[in-house]
Amino acid sequence: MNAKRKAGTPVRAAFGDSLALDDAMLAGHEQENRWDYLLGHTSSGAVVGLEPHSAKQDQVSTVVNKRKAAKDQLQDHLRPGQTVSRWYWVASGDVFFADTDRVRFQLDQNGIEFVGKRLLLKHLPTPPSAGVKKR
Repeated sequence: MNAKRKAGTPVRAAFGDSLALDDAMLAGHEQENRWDYLLGHTSSGAVVGLEPHSAKQDQVSTVVNKRKAAKDQLQDHLRPGQTVSRWYWVASGDVFFADTDRVRFQLDQNGIEFVGKRLLLKHLPTPPSAGVKKR
């Protein structure tokens, strides 16, 4: 999700809550990596993480470390059973990965989805089905 996108876009409207996690976790974690945002996806009830960050080969490990740190930092703050269901990395500028397949493999191993320059509706969690009536 690009910060310059208008408030009325469908992607932004899909979220009912947001938390600037980087700011919220600053106290006591000043020297640690911190993930940028948590968003509450309205239709699925999922919490997702969003990290706008430069998309360069040398930043992959930084983003991976941010996710690991966020999971540790959030451990005592999420309700029992609540998790961050998806972790999205959005390029904050041009994308410069020397080996895209290797980067995707590293991110997949660490539960991070690189979505390019924008988070799109197709990336978002699927709402739970309403159930099928049995005959």
